[in-house]
Amino acid sequence: MAAAQTKCSLGYGKPPWIFKGRALYQLHLVKSKIARASIPKEFRLVEAFGYTLGGFFLASYEDSPAGVFDELVVIAGIVWNPPTSCAWAARVLVNSGDACDHGRKDVGLPSQVAKFSKKITAIPRRRKSKFNGFLDMIGLGTASSSTKDCMDVLVTETNGPSATDICNIKLTTSVPGVKFDKWKGPAIKMSLPSFSGRTEYNPNLLKYTCSIECRVRAVQAAKVSGPSSPPKHDTEESQSQLKLKTVEPSSRELLDEGQNLSISVMLSKPILALELSCLKMQVEAPVVVSQHSKSRFN
Repeated sequence: MAAAQTKCSLGYGKPPWIFKGRALYQLHLVKSKIARASIPKEFRLVEAFGYTLGGFFLASYEDSPAGVFDELVVIAGIVWNPPTSCAWAARVLVNSGDACDHGRKDVGLPSQVAKFSKKITAIPRRRKSKFNGFLDMIGLGTASSSTKDCMDVLVTETNGPSATDICNIKLTTSVPGVKFDKWKGPAIKMSLPSFSGRTEYNPNLLKYTCSIECRVRAVQAAKVSGPSSPPKHDTEESQSQLKLKTVEPSSRELLDEGQNLSISVMLSKPILALELSCLKMQVEAPVVVSQHSKSRFN
């Protein structure tokens, strides 16, 4: 594939850029027509039976070129790039102005500044032995109880004085900032190639790679609920998860097309959730994809 190195802003330092923290990587079945609306036409979508593989990457970084910040990457779907495939981000939300500027100008991402409002609650859970289970059957149970942490993360996109709620993510097993269970899963290394660009801040078509080292384990999928008003491209699965509230008529107009599509992806059906702890992510400088390579996407 013909490509050329891009110039990077000095404020973020020279690549590769290193991010350390923890994350939840959740895969969803996304309707192809929803994903297609976010992806350049020259790409062939990897799909089957009207669906592609999308989802989100929710990270909490404790060390990065931009310092401590949170990030939500909404992945619209997977596009074909022989001999492999690459992810396409529909929207990237960060609570750091520096990270937003870097994403827009250097990596060609559709980055937006957002607020991450977190609320942690303790959920009681019963811990039963076989003997206590028998006592419960006869009405004499005294099973001991413990608690597990649950975090609600409300992601609100901000644009000057205006603010729009994008989604609320309820984490019951992967809570940033809360101590992990003793077993964190095996240590792995993986590479996640992605396409980006075609934005108002970076019109070039780019390709970049994230190399990840972490401990990984499968966890219960996070529950995602949408804003008070459903997006235009909402799916049947999404509608069943929305909690409708009374809102002013004008609030519907605050959701632009990109926000609507991102909400629809977030509300699509989850199929797998992976908790990434002890995360070290190395992002290489993106390269400009030559127009002569366009035929290879199809």
